[in-house]
Amino acid sequence: MPNSDVASSAQPNFGYPKQLRIRKKAVYQAIYAHGLRYFTAHFIVYLRPTSGDATRHTGMAVSRKIGSAVRRNRLKRLLREYFRLHFDELPKADIVIVAKKQAHDKLGLNEVWAELALLFQKNDLLSGTHL
Repeated sequence: MPNSDVASSAQPNFGYPKQLRIRKKAVYQAIYAHGLRYFTAHFIVYLRPTSGDATRHTGMAVSRKIGSAVRRNRLKRLLREYFRLHFDELPKADIVIVAKKQAHDKLGLNEVWAELALLFQKNDLLSGTHL
């Protein structure tokens, strides 16, 4: 019988940790009320600068207007993957991405990445100097 500790330690964890996610309604509302807004074709991005070395958090809002649960969950997976792979490059801010009604299931990972990367580069947000 294989040792479960050895098997679990051999598998790297590629998940997006819950402590980096925004999970409270009050935090979402504070970011909506006091954050900076940026628009793309499919998303509204809210940024609220973090102070000092505070941990950055990310969140997303995908309403039922997007479509079925399958479509909404797929879009959330794409956004989480973007956050996970680009976390170190993101602005030093709490970030909430809201999907517009036009964000549909034809969006792929490359389209999401290109749209968000262009937004952050165009507004010089990657350096964190304009927050």
